[in-house]
Amino acid sequence: MDNTIFGLTMLVVGMGGTLASLFFITLVICALTAFFPVRPGKEEEKK
Repeated sequence: MDNTIFGLTMLVVGMGGTLASLFFITLVICALTAFFPVRPGKEEEKK
């Protein structure tokens, strides 16, 4: 495998891994906000 093909493969794998991890983090944040919704506190009621 020459260096160009190896570089492009690493580029695709690296970018795909990054996008997959960001998608996973997004799903975790959405799940946490569904389980623990934001309720107005006393500080927000004073405004």
